[in-house]
Amino acid sequence: MSYNPIYTITPLLLSRVEQVAALRERVLAAAVQVPWIPALQKDTRIRNAHSSTAIEGNPLTLEQVRAIEEGREIPATAQRARREVANYFAGLRFVEKNAQRSVITHAEVFKLHRIMAGDVMDQGKAGEYRTIRVKVGNYIAPRAEKVKPMMSDLLEWWNKDAAKTSPILSSAIVHHQFETIHPFADGNGRAGRMLSLWELYRRGFDNHHIFSIDEFYWEDRPRYYAALQSVQQEEGDLTAWLEYSAEGLRGTLERVWSRIQKLTAHGGKAKLVLRPKQEQLLHLLRERKALAPREIWDALSISKQGALDLLRPLIKAGLVRRIGTKKTGRYVLK
Repeated sequence: MSYNPIYTITPLLLSRVEQVAALRERVLAAAVQVPWIPALQKDTRIRNAHSSTAIEGNPLTLEQVRAIEEGREIPATAQRARREVANYFAGLRFVEKNAQRSVITHAEVFKLHRIMAGDVMDQGKAGEYRTIRVKVGNYIAPRAEKVKPMMSDLLEWWNKDAAKTSPILSSAIVHHQFETIHPFADGNGRAGRMLSLWELYRRGFDNHHIFSIDEFYWEDRPRYYAALQSVQQEEGDLTAWLEYSAEGLRGTLERVWSRIQKLTAHGGKAKLVLRPKQEQLLHLLRERKALAPREIWDALSISKQGALDLLRPLIKAGLVRRIGTKKTGRYVLK
C-alpha cells in the first residue's frame, strides 16, 4: 500500500502558505547583496542544533552550542550532551552536502541516522531500523515488522510525488510521517526534523540554508507535541499539523528578515557581491573550519595571487579573518 497523505487546503492554510511564499521572496531579494549570508548561515546552524537537541532534553545552552561549533572548550558539561550536538552538526553537513540529491533511499536515511545517533542511543543500534516496539508518551508506534514497508512507502512518495505540492507542505508531511513510523529505536525526533529540513534544501526553498524552524518548535514544545498528536486524533488528517507547520515557517522567516535587517545595518554602506570563487571559498571554510593559503589555492585551482585577490575583500567586509603567524597563519570565518 502506497503512502497518500490526507489533508485539506483550508482558507487558513492557504493564507499561511501565501504569507510564507511572500516572506521568502523578500528574503531572496535581500540575498542579492550577500555580505551577511555566512554570518546568518552560521547563526542558523547553531540555532538549529541547539533547538533540535534541546527538544529532546539536551541541557546545553545556545552559547555552549555555539562554542562547540567554533571548536572552543566548554568545561563542566556532560560528554553525551556535547556528542549529541556535535552529531547534529555532522548530520547538518551531510544534508547540506546532499542538498541536490534527487532520490533518497533507505541507505541515505541509515547513514544520516548513524551520523546523528552514533554513541548517544539508549537502546537499539544507530543506522538500523528498530526490532522492538516503542512508545512515545501515549503513542504506540507501528510494530517493528511494519517499519521497513512503511518507510519504503514514505520514500516512494517523497521521491516521486512530493514535488507535486509546495515544499512548505511536503517538508511537514515528511516530518510527520517519519515520526508516525518512528523507524529507529531512538533519535527519531532529531532525524525527522533533519529530514524535513532536507526537503526544504532539496526543493530549493532554503537554498541559502538560513531558516531555523526548529527554534519555533523548541520555544513552545507542548504545542509542538500537541500538533503532532492532532493527526492521530483526526484519524490521519494532516490539516491541523500543516497549518501549525506553516505558521512556524512564517515565524521563522519573519525572524530571518529581522536578522537580515540588523546585519545589513551593522554592515553600513559597504556592499559586497560575491564572485563564484568567493562563494566556493566561504563554503570550504564552513566545511573545514580553517584553511592554510596553499589549501585555498589548491582547492580552488588558482594561483597564490588569485587567492589573495579573493581574500582581501572578504577580510575587509569582515567575513573572514586570519589567525596565527604570517608564516603558519590560516584563514577562518569571522
